Amino acid sequence: MKLYHCYNARSFRALWAIEELGLDCELVVLRFPPRVHEKSYLGENPLGTVPLLVDGETRMTESAAICEYLGRLYGDGDLVVSSHEPGYGAYLNGLHQGEATLTFPQALILRYRYFEAAERRQPQVAEDYTRWFLGRLRGLVEPLAQEDYVAAGRFTMADVSIGYALFLGREIGLSSEYPEPVAAYLDRLTARPAFRRAQDRQGSGSLF
Repeated sequence: MKLYHCYNARSFRALWAIEELGLDCELVVLRFPPRVHEKSYLGENPLGTVPLLVDGETRMTESAAICEYLGRLYGDGDLVVSSHEPGYGAYLNGLHQGEATLTFPQALILRYRYFEAAERRQPQVAEDYTRWFLGRLRGLVEPLAQEDYVAAGRFTMADVSIGYALFLGREIGLSSEYPEPVAAYLDRLTARPAFRRAQDRQGSGSLF
Protein backbone atom coordinates (compact mmCIF):
# COMPACT_ATOMS: atom_id res chain seq x y z
CA MET A 1 0.00 0.00 0.00
CA LYS A 2 1.23 3.50 -0.88
CA LEU A 3 -0.25 6.91 -0.07
CA TYR A 4 0.70 10.11 -1.86
CA HIS A 5 0.16 13.01 0.50
CA CYS A 6 0.77 16.73 1.03
CA TYR A 7 1.17 18.30 4.45
CA ASN A 8 -2.25 18.86 6.07
CA ALA A 9 -4.06 18.53 2.73
CA ARG A 10 -7.20 16.41 2.21
CA SER A 11 -4.91 13.38 2.06
CA PHE A 12 -4.46 13.75 5.81
CA ARG A 13 -7.84 12.01 6.14
CA ALA A 14 -6.37 8.91 4.52
CA LEU A 15 -3.18 9.07 6.59
CA TRP A 16 -5.19 9.41 9.80
CA ALA A 17 -7.38 6.45 8.80
CA ILE A 18 -4.28 4.36 8.09
CA GLU A 19 -2.90 5.17 11.53
CA GLU A 20 -6.23 4.37 13.23
CA LEU A 21 -6.16 0.95 11.56
CA GLY A 22 -2.46 0.34 12.18
CA LEU A 23 -1.77 -0.47 8.54
CA ASP A 24 1.61 -0.77 6.87
CA CYS A 25 1.79 1.88 4.17
CA GLU A 26 4.53 3.65 2.27
CA LEU A 27 4.01 7.41 2.61
CA VAL A 28 5.14 9.72 -0.18
CA VAL A 29 5.01 13.36 0.91
CA LEU A 30 4.83 15.87 -1.94
CA ARG A 31 4.97 19.65 -2.08
CA PHE A 32 1.61 21.35 -2.45
CA PRO A 33 0.17 21.63 -5.01
CA PRO A 34 1.91 18.63 -6.57
CA ARG A 35 0.60 19.39 -10.08
CA VAL A 36 2.80 22.51 -9.96
CA HIS A 37 5.80 21.38 -7.91
CA GLU A 38 5.98 17.65 -8.65
CA LYS A 39 5.43 17.26 -12.40
CA SER A 40 6.50 13.61 -12.37
CA TYR A 41 3.52 12.87 -10.12
CA LEU A 42 1.20 13.48 -13.07
CA GLY A 43 2.35 10.08 -14.32
CA GLU A 44 0.78 8.53 -11.22
CA ASN A 45 -2.30 10.75 -11.04
CA PRO A 46 -3.11 12.86 -14.14
CA LEU A 47 -5.26 15.14 -11.96
CA GLY A 48 -2.20 16.11 -9.96
CA THR A 49 -4.22 16.01 -6.72
CA VAL A 50 -3.78 14.27 -3.38
CA PRO A 51 -4.59 11.85 -1.98
CA LEU A 52 -3.72 8.98 -4.21
CA LEU A 53 -3.97 5.59 -2.49
CA VAL A 54 -2.49 2.62 -4.30
CA ASP A 55 -3.44 -0.75 -2.83
CA GLY A 56 -2.61 -3.54 -5.23
CA GLU A 57 -4.74 -2.93 -8.33
CA THR A 58 -6.88 -0.37 -6.50
CA ARG A 59 -6.18 3.33 -7.09
CA MET A 60 -8.30 5.94 -5.30
CA THR A 61 -8.20 9.74 -5.21
CA GLU A 62 -11.22 10.73 -3.06
CA SER A 63 -10.30 11.17 0.60
CA ALA A 64 -13.65 10.23 2.17
CA ALA A 65 -13.99 7.22 -0.14
CA ILE A 66 -10.51 6.07 0.87
CA CYS A 67 -11.54 6.18 4.53
CA GLU A 68 -14.60 4.06 3.78
CA TYR A 69 -12.56 1.63 1.67
CA LEU A 70 -9.92 1.12 4.35
CA GLY A 71 -12.48 0.81 7.12
CA ARG A 72 -14.50 -1.81 5.21
CA LEU A 73 -11.56 -3.85 3.97
CA TYR A 74 -9.23 -3.78 6.96
CA GLY A 75 -9.52 -3.95 10.72
CA ASP A 76 -12.43 -5.31 12.73
CA GLY A 77 -15.11 -3.05 11.26
CA ASP A 78 -15.45 -0.78 14.30
CA LEU A 79 -14.53 2.30 12.26
CA VAL A 80 -17.42 1.86 9.82
CA VAL A 81 -21.16 1.38 10.36
CA SER A 82 -23.03 -1.46 8.68
CA SER A 83 -26.39 -0.97 6.98
CA HIS A 84 -28.21 -2.99 9.66
CA GLU A 85 -26.84 -0.89 12.55
CA PRO A 86 -28.56 2.11 14.13
CA GLY A 87 -26.71 5.21 13.01
CA TYR A 88 -25.98 3.97 9.48
CA GLY A 89 -27.63 7.02 7.91
CA ALA A 90 -25.83 9.41 10.23
CA TYR A 91 -22.57 7.66 9.41
CA LEU A 92 -22.99 8.05 5.65
CA ASN A 93 -24.14 11.62 6.07
CA GLY A 94 -21.11 12.52 8.18
CA LEU A 95 -18.70 10.74 5.86
CA HIS A 96 -19.82 12.88 2.93
CA GLN A 97 -20.59 16.03 4.92
CA GLY A 98 -16.95 16.40 5.88
CA GLU A 99 -15.88 16.70 2.24
CA ALA A 100 -18.86 17.95 0.26
CA THR A 101 -20.25 20.47 2.76
CA LEU A 102 -17.32 21.50 4.97
CA THR A 103 -14.14 21.19 2.92
CA PHE A 104 -15.61 22.68 -0.27
CA PRO A 105 -15.90 26.24 1.10
CA GLN A 106 -12.46 25.94 2.70
CA ALA A 107 -10.93 25.26 -0.71
CA LEU A 108 -12.27 28.62 -1.89
CA ILE A 109 -11.10 30.37 1.26
CA LEU A 110 -7.60 28.96 0.76
CA ARG A 111 -7.53 29.89 -2.92
CA TYR A 112 -8.75 33.45 -2.65
CA ARG A 113 -7.07 34.33 0.65
CA TYR A 114 -3.73 32.56 0.31
CA PHE A 115 -2.95 30.72 -2.93
CA GLU A 116 -3.68 33.25 -5.66
CA ALA A 117 -1.18 35.95 -6.57
CA ALA A 118 -1.80 39.14 -4.61
CA GLU A 119 -3.54 40.89 -7.49
CA ARG A 120 -5.96 37.98 -7.95
CA ARG A 121 -6.95 37.52 -4.32
CA GLN A 122 -10.60 38.14 -3.46
CA PRO A 123 -11.06 39.04 0.22
CA GLN A 124 -14.85 39.28 -0.11
CA VAL A 125 -15.08 35.81 -1.66
CA ALA A 126 -12.92 34.40 1.15
CA GLU A 127 -15.09 36.12 3.75
CA ASP A 128 -18.34 34.97 2.13
CA TYR A 129 -17.20 31.35 2.15
CA THR A 130 -15.92 31.70 5.72
CA ARG A 131 -19.48 32.63 6.73
CA TRP A 132 -20.79 29.72 4.64
CA PHE A 133 -18.47 27.24 6.34
CA LEU A 134 -19.25 28.48 9.84
CA GLY A 135 -22.98 28.46 9.09
CA ARG A 136 -22.82 24.79 8.10
CA LEU A 137 -21.51 23.91 11.56
CA ARG A 138 -24.94 24.60 13.03
CA GLY A 139 -26.03 21.12 12.03
CA LEU A 140 -23.35 19.58 14.26
CA VAL A 141 -24.14 21.50 17.44
CA GLU A 142 -27.15 19.56 18.73
CA PRO A 143 -25.83 16.05 17.93
CA LEU A 144 -22.42 16.81 19.47
CA ALA A 145 -24.01 18.33 22.55
CA GLN A 146 -25.54 14.90 23.20
CA GLU A 147 -22.92 12.45 21.87
CA ASP A 148 -19.15 12.35 21.66
CA TYR A 149 -19.18 11.26 18.01
CA VAL A 150 -21.40 11.81 14.98
CA ALA A 151 -22.74 8.27 14.44
CA ALA A 152 -23.44 4.95 16.14
CA GLY A 153 -22.15 6.07 19.54
CA ARG A 154 -18.51 5.47 18.63
CA PHE A 155 -15.58 6.92 16.70
CA THR A 156 -15.87 6.09 12.98
CA MET A 157 -14.56 7.18 9.62
CA ALA A 158 -17.32 9.80 9.60
CA ASP A 159 -15.44 11.48 12.42
CA VAL A 160 -12.22 11.31 10.40
CA SER A 161 -13.99 13.03 7.51
CA ILE A 162 -15.62 15.79 9.56
CA GLY A 163 -12.70 16.04 11.97
CA TYR A 164 -10.24 16.80 9.18
CA ALA A 165 -12.45 19.65 7.93
CA LEU A 166 -12.64 21.13 11.44
CA PHE A 167 -8.89 20.71 11.88
CA LEU A 168 -8.23 22.46 8.57
CA GLY A 169 -10.55 25.25 9.68
CA ARG A 170 -8.45 25.64 12.79
CA GLU A 171 -5.27 25.74 10.72
CA ILE A 172 -6.62 28.62 8.60
CA GLY A 173 -7.85 30.65 11.55
CA LEU A 174 -11.58 29.85 11.69
CA SER A 175 -11.86 27.90 14.94
CA SER A 176 -12.30 30.90 17.23
CA GLU A 177 -15.91 30.96 16.00
CA TYR A 178 -16.61 27.25 16.47
CA PRO A 179 -19.61 26.55 18.73
CA GLU A 180 -18.54 25.02 22.03
CA PRO A 181 -19.73 21.44 21.28
CA VAL A 182 -17.88 21.53 17.95
CA ALA A 183 -14.69 22.90 19.52
CA ALA A 184 -14.81 20.22 22.23
CA TYR A 185 -15.37 17.53 19.59
CA LEU A 186 -12.32 18.70 17.64
CA ASP A 187 -10.25 18.61 20.83
CA ARG A 188 -11.34 15.00 21.43
CA LEU A 189 -10.39 13.98 17.91
CA THR A 190 -7.00 15.69 17.80
CA ALA A 191 -6.09 14.12 21.15
CA ARG A 192 -6.39 10.63 19.65
CA PRO A 193 -3.04 8.81 19.46
CA ALA A 194 -3.59 7.92 15.79
CA PHE A 195 -4.20 11.56 14.89
CA ARG A 196 -0.97 12.53 16.62
CA ARG A 197 0.94 9.71 14.93
CA ALA A 198 -0.34 10.88 11.56
CA GLN A 199 0.83 14.42 12.31
CA ASP A 200 4.24 13.19 13.38
CA ARG A 201 4.56 10.93 10.35
CA GLN A 202 3.91 13.67 7.81
CA GLY A 203 6.66 15.80 9.34
CA SER A 204 6.70 19.58 9.40
CA GLY A 205 5.59 21.84 6.61
CA SER A 206 2.95 24.27 5.43
CA LEU A 207 -0.09 23.99 3.20
CA PHE A 208 0.29 27.58 2.01
